[in-house]
Amino acid sequence: MPSNRIISSITKFGSRSTPFLKPHAAIANTNLLQRMSKSTLESKFEEMSSKVNSLKKDPGNEVKLKMYALFKQATQGANTTSKPGALNFVAKAKWDAWTNLKDMSKDDAMQEYVSVVEGLITNESSSSEESKETGKSTAESKFEFLLYEVKDGYCKITFNRPEKYNAINWKCYEEIGNALNEAAQDENVVVAAITGNGPFYSAGNDLSGFRQLAEEHGGDIYKAAAAAGVRLETFVDSFIQFPKPLVALVNGPAVGIPVTTLGLFDIVLASSNATFHTPFPSLGQSPEGCSSYTFPKLMGHAKAVELLIYEKKITAVEAMERNIVNEVIEQSDFQRISQERLEFYASLPRKSLLYSKGLIRDKQREKLMAVNKEECERLVERWTSEECINAIMKFLTRKQSKI
Repeated sequence: MPSNRIISSITKFGSRSTPFLKPHAAIANTNLLQRMSKSTLESKFEEMSSKVNSLKKDPGNEVKLKMYALFKQATQGANTTSKPGALNFVAKAKWDAWTNLKDMSKDDAMQEYVSVVEGLITNESSSSEESKETGKSTAESKFEFLLYEVKDGYCKITFNRPEKYNAINWKCYEEIGNALNEAAQDENVVVAAITGNGPFYSAGNDLSGFRQLAEEHGGDIYKAAAAAGVRLETFVDSFIQFPKPLVALVNGPAVGIPVTTLGLFDIVLASSNATFHTPFPSLGQSPEGCSSYTFPKLMGHAKAVELLIYEKKITAVEAMERNIVNEVIEQSDFQRISQERLEFYASLPRKSLLYSKGLIRDKQREKLMAVNKEECERLVERWTSEECINAIMKFLTRKQSKI
């Protein structure tokens, strides 16, 4: 990097204080400064490229895709390669991300790449310092994407990805199942509740997880879809098999599977600002969470079709009218009142609650398991269809352009 003295000298010779300087000499010095600045940018770009591998925390598929596109643009320029087939899920995602940069200059791409990596390094350093101060680390937490609390007879499981609107990735699916299984076996837990951290209950399935699954299976979309189907079926089964009363504290908007699984809860309390949306057709998908069975049973065929097929978004009051929600609580009072309700449920005799739920639910479990299996099989077919892949890629590309 040039010293301050050199830069100062170059600037001085090109200034108005040197009327004797010939025009071509000023241009030459300006070009020298530009070359030195470009050399500095290239050095920084190379430095950040090497530091990416030292990051300890996975930045997520969206950021990695952006970094890939910026790196290709910085080193090769605009994308002129052939478009991969729709079923080559990972390659198509990369191709789309690179193509969307269009005519961005190599220098601009380098600069943005450097900014992204520096931001990741800064965030990682900040998280490390916070962990030292609290004496805790992410690795020491019981779950990575959930908060898990057992107190006074209740277990509260909280979606904890507020920066992603509590979207559920594949790791989170696994963690929720494990959390429910742990609560089921814990003698201190009378009742369990699920809620969200932040303004959202949950934005539903994190669609960028499909890319990660495809990468884990060598880009084979069929193997990835089959693996996703197994994970989803296991996840929903953990709700069906949960033996104790299960309460949903819907603190804000809910989309997709956090909505469809509500039919498997015993009590659903909703904040007045909560909304409920299941946009399956727009994504080329089909209902899950046993909703193809529970929703018509709870609200009737016509109302279920409005939600599951025609994507009608409903309010908390409308959800209560359709028997998805038991009680709507004013947003300003939701945390206090829902907590009071949860503590009351947990104070009731444990075995009485356990046996009562068994009498109500046991007759339905076999049917629910069969519905879950059928829904997951259909979703595996949907995930490998060109219709679904194109819809998801369109969604991800639109989302990527906003980052």
